[in-house]
Amino acid sequence: MQQAVETTLFEKLGGSAAIEAVVMAFYKRVLGDPDLQGFFAKTDMDKQTRSQIAFLTMALGGPNEYNGRPMKAAHDGMGITEMHFDKVAGHLVDTLKSVGVCDDDVNEVVALIGPLKKQIVSA
Repeated sequence: MQQAVETTLFEKLGGSAAIEAVVMAFYKRVLGDPDLQGFFAKTDMDKQTRSQIAFLTMALGGPNEYNGRPMKAAHDGMGITEMHFDKVAGHLVDTLKSVGVCDDDVNEVVALIGPLKKQIVSA
């Protein structure tokens, strides 16, 4: 009898190439948002993009190559409010939907990322 092999969300979304495409499209949305772009004014976006790709890859069950700071330390003192967090989350959801990710998988991503809110919001 064969055992079912569980597919990670990382694999379901299309692996590394898909995560990279999502992150690139996501940051276009975020950087185009007047309420959010100021947070990235002095950010090395190439480094930020690579870090975000590594983070999402790890968070969604792919290879763990994320070596960024813990969420609280990375965002502490930035003045991020719930509104800011919710806008970023909305851009992620919109980006996932725009590349054809089904609602169930979008909801699974939100369930994995949503709990980080308490570590990121500081204002």
